[in-house]
Amino acid sequence: MIRFPVLLLIFSLSPWALATEDPAPRAVYIANMGAMIERGETKILFDPLFHYEHDTYDRVPPEVEAALLAGDEPWDGIDAVFISHHHGDHFDPATIVALLRARPAIELFGPEQAAAAIREQVVDPSDPLLKRVHGLSLENGMAATDIEFGPLLVEAARIRHAGWPDYHADVENIVFRVTLDNETTVMHFGDADVDDTHFAKSPEHWTERHSHLAMPPYWFFLSNDGRRILRERIGADKVSGMHVPTDIPDDPASRPSNLRDADLFTQPGETRPLKASK
Repeated sequence: MIRFPVLLLIFSLSPWALATEDPAPRAVYIANMGAMIERGETKILFDPLFHYEHDTYDRVPPEVEAALLAGDEPWDGIDAVFISHHHGDHFDPATIVALLRARPAIELFGPEQAAAAIREQVVDPSDPLLKRVHGLSLENGMAATDIEFGPLLVEAARIRHAGWPDYHADVENIVFRVTLDNETTVMHFGDADVDDTHFAKSPEHWTERHSHLAMPPYWFFLSNDGRRILRERIGADKVSGMHVPTDIPDDPASRPSNLRDADLFTQPGETRPLKASK
């Protein structure tokens, strides 16, 4: 069990706000697989800053990147950043280093590949910034030791990147499950593959804690295998798909038939309410 000191937080106005007035737990969509989760004064970010969207996915709005770096509302008081994997549509190492320098209370968790990319951006190996970068080394399909960090309980499992075995077989993709204030649990999949053999290697991991929100990439809705994983292994109260191409309509009735019943994040700034506990 790894333990870290407690940190703090806050919020405000625009399509990105309504937080100080409404402290209920919620998820805020940033872009692609980027999201902020907040519960009262506890806030975390998943895959929040990247600069490559393949001309296919939402990019981080410039005003959001600027506000994140400045610590402006609603992006002040962030406890931790979670990076799912080292790909340019999820993670820009230089921008993340800029964020960590500007916001010295933030700790970062990600696979060792992402942590190494951050270290390459830092000239001095004794720079205290590096103490806030926590790289996880996991075998495929294996779950990590729980990490207690202030108001957060962090659990992680390495799941193969989509396209395996033909593509990205060497990419360390982490599925994070994070519990805020012992009450609200969310799961972020990164670019997980939909083959259940990956999830079957640690079956007890997926059932030992209930998730209030699961955030898989949208392709989990496109196959029976993906839907079965979400239904039978994850069993979250709510599932909201991410990594949605911009040519998929906002209106469910106009989408391909296998996405019409799916809840998808499609507009940066949109939110989802979260239950507090089960």
